[in-house]
Amino acid sequence: MIPTVVWGTGNVGRAAIRAVVAHPMLRLVAVLVSAPAKVGKDAGELSGLGRRLGVTATDDVDGVLAQAPRAVVYAASGDVRPDGALQDVSRALRAGAVVVTPSLYGMYDCTSAPAEIRDVLLESAEAGGGSLFVSGVDPGWANDVLPLLVSGLGSDIDAVRCQEIFDYSAYDQEEAVRDLIGMGHPLDYQPLMLAEGIPTMIWGGQLRMMARALGAELDGIEETLERRALDTSVATDSMGEFAAGTQGAVRLEVQGIVAGEPRIVIEHVTRIHARCAPDWPVPPDGGAGAHRVVVEGRPRIEVTVEATDEGDNRAAGGNATAAGRLVNAIDWLVEAEPGLHDALDVPLRPAVGRLGKK
Repeated sequence: MIPTVVWGTGNVGRAAIRAVVAHPMLRLVAVLVSAPAKVGKDAGELSGLGRRLGVTATDDVDGVLAQAPRAVVYAASGDVRPDGALQDVSRALRAGAVVVTPSLYGMYDCTSAPAEIRDVLLESAEAGGGSLFVSGVDPGWANDVLPLLVSGLGSDIDAVRCQEIFDYSAYDQEEAVRDLIGMGHPLDYQPLMLAEGIPTMIWGGQLRMMARALGAELDGIEETLERRALDTSVATDSMGEFAAGTQGAVRLEVQGIVAGEPRIVIEHVTRIHARCAPDWPVPPDGGAGAHRVVVEGRPRIEVTVEATDEGDNRAAGGNATAAGRLVNAIDWLVEAEPGLHDALDVPLRPAVGRLGKK
């Protein structure tokens, strides 16, 4: 079995622990945390499994990496500490580990990744003999393998659109929701993730990857953005109140321009409550979240994926599928050549040996 470490126990890390425990070829050997209150707690408690796993959380990064784990699921945030995430992943690669992570946006597409990030990671992988696979938490499969798979079911293709439609009211990451995305702030507040050029920095790699897979040449990448205010205040269980008149919904597009038209589009429609911007796209049943791929052409194909986890929580369901894509790539990466891999390299495979297992 492959000795595997999960680094971080937030929204993605909790799901990653569960995915590692369920995988017949992986063995959870350590859980790394940064919060002192989590040190010493059992991984089963931290992940919501409801049973002890016999692995206690630690903040001793050096000690864990000194044990030369074969794989690391790096689930610590890269949103507010991108340099720290880069350094952490580099350390794990130098320790000889296969690393999977959603935390390095610039590495979604290895061929177009910024040299200042790619070169550091490639040098670390070559020094330690490790491998890296980065896939998004939005989740990445909805912006790469799923649309490319669906595109192969048609004949003529006019455009490919990937949508994330999401209600943040049940999300447990207040700093990202309020400050990075801007929910609950006045509309004249400039959140980092909505600043001009930042959406392209985050999702541009996925557009370039899809264009590469489809044999299309991008003229460029453009962005659109709309923001809506809350008509009335709303209260959430995990993040408190969001006041009337503040930002309550965001709709953005990152558009890959082909032959002068937006032909490959990643769209995000996010709200803090379902009643804000009701005229924008919503999940089929009006629920909290969905991921949709639309291939315009002949035939027109539309696929919607809804996932739930941690009860009936679709926020957790999206995180779980993102974590599953990463964790389920580990055994393939262990057998692959050391280096940097992206979604076009790493196959999406059946969950062998897990049907009916708890």
